[in-house]
Amino acid sequence: MSRLIVVSNRVNPPNPAEGESSTGGLAMALAAALREYSGIWFGWSGKTVPEFTGQLNMQRIDGVTVATVDLEETDYQEYYNGYANKTLWPLFHYRVDLTAYDRSFGQGYDRVNRLFAQTLLPLIEPDDIVWIHDYHLIPLARELRRLGVTNRIGFFLHIPWPAHQLVVTLPRHRQLVEALFDYDLIGFQTEESLQAFEGYVFSEVEGAKTDRGGLVAFGKRARAAAFPIGVDAQDFARLVRSDAARKVYDRMMAHSVFRKMVVGVDRLDYSKGLEERVIGFERFLHDHPDLRREVMLLQIAPISRDEVEAYQDLRGRLDGLIGRINGAYAEMDFTPIRWVNRSYRRDELAGVYRASKAALVTPLRDGMNLVAKEFVAAQDPEDPGVLILSRFAGAARQMKAALIVNPNSPEEISDALERALSMDLVERQRRWRDLFDNVQREDVTAWRDDFVTALRGEPETPDAEDDEPTPSTVQSLDVTAKALKARNAEAREVRA
Repeated sequence: MSRLIVVSNRVNPPNPAEGESSTGGLAMALAAALREYSGIWFGWSGKTVPEFTGQLNMQRIDGVTVATVDLEETDYQEYYNGYANKTLWPLFHYRVDLTAYDRSFGQGYDRVNRLFAQTLLPLIEPDDIVWIHDYHLIPLARELRRLGVTNRIGFFLHIPWPAHQLVVTLPRHRQLVEALFDYDLIGFQTEESLQAFEGYVFSEVEGAKTDRGGLVAFGKRARAAAFPIGVDAQDFARLVRSDAARKVYDRMMAHSVFRKMVVGVDRLDYSKGLEERVIGFERFLHDHPDLRREVMLLQIAPISRDEVEAYQDLRGRLDGLIGRINGAYAEMDFTPIRWVNRSYRRDELAGVYRASKAALVTPLRDGMNLVAKEFVAAQDPEDPGVLILSRFAGAARQMKAALIVNPNSPEEISDALERALSMDLVERQRRWRDLFDNVQREDVTAWRDDFVTALRGEPETPDAEDDEPTPSTVQSLDVTAKALKARNAEAREVRA
């Protein structure tokens, strides 16, 4: 069986020395696939050196072969802090006002992808398949092809693909999109992102068309499909029963005695809608004075990318906003908002989720959002909490039994909180069952297996070479993806 090579900006396999509860479900799923296929996980080490040497650091971590490389400080600043986090991240999350267009950023981005390709090349064997992850590495397949790599290469975008009108604001946008056509398979989180990508291709590339279930543009052919990512629901349900989770649960229940705790867990990022969420909670306090002492918001927001000015500004604004709200509504024995800027282990978060009566997952734009799914997986079936979910999270397409809100509307957030906290047990249980069924069915293992199966070889489809691109032919790509998911689900049931 051919090997699987996973490439990502940062490498994060489970490390027994750190405990599996410190590792995300995505990393665990990829590590399991790498063990199954005797593969390699390649990426940046997270370290900088005075001069790039291309020297690989190879190690074996819990059965996974890991290969990392250091970057020069200039490369780090231009590729990672620059083009990845100051250009692509805000643009892809619809924040054109925060997008920085600097030629040196783009040059650094291309240079690092070229260096990654040169460093990765000796590790690739003829039968390997290569799976590249996320916006940091869009040009990597192009650079590998230039070096003569003919292996099947897939790409998965973990963040949203923006609307056509936003993509064209990016200098050299055609070159970026053309680089994606050096992949055999391009994966997106949602049908919306898939359709936005196709919309750009059909609008901007003369002669673009569908062909045998794929897209033809720039003289190349690639297949594009939606593969919604999930969590390991069974593993998270197991974590809820761990000693660490129970201790945190007991602490949270004791702290929120006589009160209902609402939780938010997000990286400190402007895409997460944290300011809008806090303002929505303030509106709830204002609209429901009789409930003020009965509800508290715990917002966990680990600091990230603190070298980027936009993130520094966001933290300052939130510190001031939360301080003002707490000053207005706190009493001697009660503070309505608890604001915590640190990370917690997955088992600890499982205990927090289980103790919460509701979760506010209200990003302004998100590829999927796995916090929503983890919250559902952690709930007590006999007395579940209620998920309040932004319509702009990719997860909203799957989790329709949540209370769906527009995160830009304080009134909608306030109304959803009032409804969630007054919802009767029968409705809470019904909604939770619908949500948990999806979380179990569309889990991270299904996502991984569906993508790898599709990358290994496309199913046969009728030849549509002469067809003009129409809504029906565009939708056929997603139909193919759904058929593949159903086939893999049946296969897993047979293996079980």
